[in-house]
Amino acid sequence: MMHLIRSVPRAVVLLPLALWGCGAQRPASPSAGGTRSTRALIDSLRALPREMTADQQRWHLLNRLAFGPRPGDVDRVRRTGADAWIDAQLVPAQVADPATDRFVAQFPSLEKDGAALLAQYPPPGAALVRAAMLRGDSTMRGRPDLQAARDSLSAEQRQQLRQGVRQAYQFVGELQSARVGRAVASERQLQEVLTDFWLNHFTVFAGKDRIRYYLPEYEATIRAHALGDFRSLLGAVATSPAMLLYLDNAQSVADSTRPTLGRRVNDAQLRRLAARAPRAQQLPSAQRDQAMEQLLARRPRGLNENYARELLELHTLGVDGGYTQQDVIEVARALTGWTVERGPTGRGGFTFRRQTHDAGAKRILGVDFPAGRGVDEGEAVLDLLARHPSTARFIATKLARRLVSDTPPPAVVARAAATFTATNGNIREVVRVITASPEFWSQTAWRAKVKSPFELVTSAMRALGASADSTPRTAQMMARLGQPMYGHQAPNGWPETGDAWMNTGAILNRINFGMALAGDARARAVLSQWPLTATLSSAPRDAQVDGVVAALFGGSVSTITREVMLTGSHPLMDAARAADTVRLRGTEDAEDTSMAMTGGAGAATAPRRAAMRAGRPVPAGREQAAAAREAVRPERGGSLAQLMGAPTNVTGFAQVVGLALGAPEFQRR
Repeated sequence: MMHLIRSVPRAVVLLPLALWGCGAQRPASPSAGGTRSTRALIDSLRALPREMTADQQRWHLLNRLAFGPRPGDVDRVRRTGADAWIDAQLVPAQVADPATDRFVAQFPSLEKDGAALLAQYPPPGAALVRAAMLRGDSTMRGRPDLQAARDSLSAEQRQQLRQGVRQAYQFVGELQSARVGRAVASERQLQEVLTDFWLNHFTVFAGKDRIRYYLPEYEATIRAHALGDFRSLLGAVATSPAMLLYLDNAQSVADSTRPTLGRRVNDAQLRRLAARAPRAQQLPSAQRDQAMEQLLARRPRGLNENYARELLELHTLGVDGGYTQQDVIEVARALTGWTVERGPTGRGGFTFRRQTHDAGAKRILGVDFPAGRGVDEGEAVLDLLARHPSTARFIATKLARRLVSDTPPPAVVARAAATFTATNGNIREVVRVITASPEFWSQTAWRAKVKSPFELVTSAMRALGASADSTPRTAQMMARLGQPMYGHQAPNGWPETGDAWMNTGAILNRINFGMALAGDARARAVLSQWPLTATLSSAPRDAQVDGVVAALFGGSVSTITREVMLTGSHPLMDAARAADTVRLRGTEDAEDTSMAMTGGAGAATAPRRAAMRAGRPVPAGREQAAAAREAVRPERGGSLAQLMGAPTNVTGFAQVVGLALGAPEFQRR
């Protein structure tokens, strides 16, 4: 690699880096673009010779900065030029995308915030209690007996309740379909790639508490900031109900020994205030006392460090970022009072509660924070973290890992980190520098990244020219391959390196996916609409192979892959058919317990499976609800064969395409 850099005068490459070291500070407007020094660096990097051929460059950028090429995309990049295509994608607001906008518009639930969704589609347990109370059942007040409530419902009421249960999950399925549809069909591909990256970086789990109700607004927030400045993105995430609930900051309050900005309400005062509420006055005294005890039991009791720890370790500085356990505690203190409007299990947007904020003095990462500050103290902490050198290095490394290789070269990381610092965290300019770097265009980066299930499925649909899928079927493919959307329970997100995805079982399932997509009757419509099908379906086998290799791989595959496609004989196909019964495992969710008590899961699943066995269409709402439950409870997902059918008799052109989609070259990007 160094022989390429030596071919350009050393001062041309190093001058911008030297300028960064001479006092470059925050630009007045980070969103306005990079500094003069960053533009000089990018121009000098783009002037360097690239190891990849011109054809490889086009395929490479469509596999790294998009979810793979669609028919005609490579020719479009050839006409515009690789760098011009990148520059256009870096400003998604200027890329017209009316078809995708119309596709997303069919899901009106995506326009609603969490409070509206909670009111319209209450959780299963709440819906059951509401139904019982509408019948005048006063025993549902206080601590309700959900099983008794279910048993008391009429058949018609149970049917209505099951409908409500499906709706309480359906909007998550719609969100999944919209996200996949954007990844498959959007013209703003780089924005979708970065949205996927940041949703994973700031991951939340749909199965915890009521987080699923806040996912539509959370994803919209991430997408809006995906190519903006990092500090704005960090702040938007920190104040999002989804993150406040997921990492428990909504229930974090100042310890009892700490000063606050408002008068504390003790238990006796809380009882008196609650007892005066109109609803409480209507209750018998025994039930009122029971309700008060439950209210006190749910009341946050002290400092919670969960969000502060992940904010430092996973969102900004990184595990080796130079912070201590005391820093975690101090950050948690600074963020006390950051919660949601109606309490840690309630509804509403972000709010700051003065009476629960720790107003004492703090010292974080060597910086003193004086006593008596309010919400601006938390904002100052986010400022400190966003501009910290460890954050620049950590974010630069993760972006380079996603875009260049699993082990990103130190030179490109250093360049990206310096750009992050010089532009005050301008994500657009950091990505521009990474993609201008010679390491991005090196032969070692060619097909060096293994596709995640999300990338595999979307790239396959794009390669065959599929339209955006309004059903949850495409999203379910990803779940069956090991990556249910919003289904990762731990805050570290899905793996960004290939070794985590490529075990024996995963390889077998991926081969089975390729064959199923090309051969299953319900998915064959995708292949039938592919322009190449009309010209190659009746051609000789060798011509079919040549055409598919040219269309899906740019004409470059290994001898082994070509031989498999020619003969139709794959040594792992039999093993793939046997391995597709592997199920994903997860943990149960408290609200799903009440859903099971209402009969919601079985009622939704049994007719769905019966309809699928009979080949009848399944109602869209039921499908969306089923897909959503696979994210909330991943272990409920079936196998790939159950979803798509076992591809036992795939022959001819469909077999060639299926083998190509399961080939090692297609598993890499």
